[in-house]
Amino acid sequence: MPQPKKDTPLRSDAQRNRERILQVAMVELTRCADVPLSTIAKRAGVGQGTFYRNFPHREALVLELYRYEMQQVAEAAAELLETREPERALREWMDHLARFAMTKAGLADAIRLVTSAPGGPERPGPTPVVDAAGTLLRANEEAGTIRPGVTADDFFLIIGGLWQIDPREDWQPRATRLLDIVMDGLRAGAPGR
Repeated sequence: MPQPKKDTPLRSDAQRNRERILQVAMVELTRCADVPLSTIAKRAGVGQGTFYRNFPHREALVLELYRYEMQQVAEAAAELLETREPERALREWMDHLARFAMTKAGLADAIRLVTSAPGGPERPGPTPVVDAAGTLLRANEEAGTIRPGVTADDFFLIIGGLWQIDPREDWQPRATRLLDIVMDGLRAGAPGR
């Protein structure tokens, strides 16, 4: 009987450690942008060596969290389009984006801290999210539910007000109202109306 490779369990353990670090880091960095990395390691139940093997510096951790969260928001667009009409998918995705924006305000502060340091990495762009918005807008344009010619850039300029809402307040009613107004604007001039 062949023996299992010695490093197979280590790989799954290493993956679990990495995921646990990311989960704890998301919570901690959302609460406090400059939380000590040792606090994240301790709360994740990993040693300093394990932590730094996965994330050699704060920038690596914060940028990985950002990438992961942006990917989750982007993937929600495709999932919604599979199960809903384009107009409903777009509106629900906008709510998903608002929840991300409001609940991850601390993460945005952490990103600003690591990307504003001299010689630090560039702030990552929201490319997967922009692509997802473009997909939703195209599906709606093809369905005749929104005005033609709205680009993802237009969309993000229009919803820019979301980032002006204070996430520490009761933000949901205000975000819902703002996004309803945006949807009304997108529907105006739609050929299918």
